[in-house]
Amino acid sequence: MSFVEKLPEVWQEKWGSADFESPSIIQERSFDLLLEKEDLLGISPTGSGKTLAYLLPLLLNVKKGEGNQLLILLSSQELAVQVGNVASDWAKEIGLNAQTIIGGANTARQVEKLKARPEIIVGTPGRVFELIKAKKIKVMSIETIVMDEVDQLFADEGANITESIVNYAPKEFQLVFFSATGNRVKGRAGMMSGDNLFVIDVTDEDTSSGVVQHNFLKISARKRVDVLRSFAHMDGMQAIVFFNQLSELGSAEEKLLYAGLPVTSLASDQNKALRKVALEKFAAGEVKLLLTTDILARGLDFKNIPYVVNFDVPLTVESYTHRAGRVGRMGASGDVLTFVQDSTVKDYKKIINGAQKVSSEVYLYGGKLVDELPEKAVEVASPVKKGITAKVKPVKTAEDTPKAKKAKLKKKNKKNKGAPKGKKNKD
Repeated sequence: MSFVEKLPEVWQEKWGSADFESPSIIQERSFDLLLEKEDLLGISPTGSGKTLAYLLPLLLNVKKGEGNQLLILLSSQELAVQVGNVASDWAKEIGLNAQTIIGGANTARQVEKLKARPEIIVGTPGRVFELIKAKKIKVMSIETIVMDEVDQLFADEGANITESIVNYAPKEFQLVFFSATGNRVKGRAGMMSGDNLFVIDVTDEDTSSGVVQHNFLKISARKRVDVLRSFAHMDGMQAIVFFNQLSELGSAEEKLLYAGLPVTSLASDQNKALRKVALEKFAAGEVKLLLTTDILARGLDFKNIPYVVNFDVPLTVESYTHRAGRVGRMGASGDVLTFVQDSTVKDYKKIINGAQKVSSEVYLYGGKLVDELPEKAVEVASPVKKGITAKVKPVKTAEDTPKAKKAKLKKKNKKNKGAPKGKKNKD
């Protein structure tokens, strides 16, 4: 019996009306084990349908009207809201209720909704733990805890909170872990489950992702914002632009907005309302560039986004993998473009090799990204090494505008003023 045939009839109809293709490998292989309440670590590529892989079988184990039973923990507010919406959408078809619990939202309102005893709770660890300690979430009735993007949940200070939630739960409960890079925490997950953990890793078998090109653009650090400015004018361009540093994100956004370009940002220092608006504008196609940090690299699903741009070379292979996973989701194609400089080429190659990807150089020419430059633009004498040719990327900057050129010429004429007639100023 196939994955879809195991679903209730109302879900089968929903699956068909949603135009889903055949179930992914992770959905097929994890279904029975999760339905049998086994502890499981699911590892599969980004965009391979992991949310429904754990959500559908686990919802079938939830009993209507018996209070909080299924707890799903996510690493960010945005991801929690997204998964919460999916959970609610499928749960209501079989008479269940799901509630999303995140920081930044009104606590009193969340507590009031919890009085309705929702069977499914989706949330971020901080706020969930706060309400568990306040006895607003009935942890003793929890039967299954899911840790989505588990390696992120185990990172830094988040690990202590996540483990505290598990320690508050009753002794007999099901533990479920999912991530595209879950191999990093396999040992820790095994310890938490008491070595009764089933591991399903379909990384090398999954073919659900579309064709994704991995490219790099050599550009000086000071001209990266100028390239983004060109992207904002490019036909067919819509990209998530990832930054390593929040300060560089803010500086770039300020310059692009000053130029009147359709960009927005999503950052950890913004409030919930601003972050929500940024995501809605980008999803609706109202802005071409969404500037963010790794806060957006995990799990969030945008339909058919053509580009991911790394303003900096990512610091880790895991970071690159999750950023790249925003494109090529469930059969869609896409491009991952990374800005590199001479000083970061070595770092980039290390990341690409670690991610087991093949990368090619591209160029910005005539307002478009091209695989090759016209012959006349390719070979010029290198100012660094004699006899070595360099590939030129003609990127227009603020200094190339007619107004800037006119000002430069005026400055030059003023400098030459007063020189003896017939003689040229050697400067």
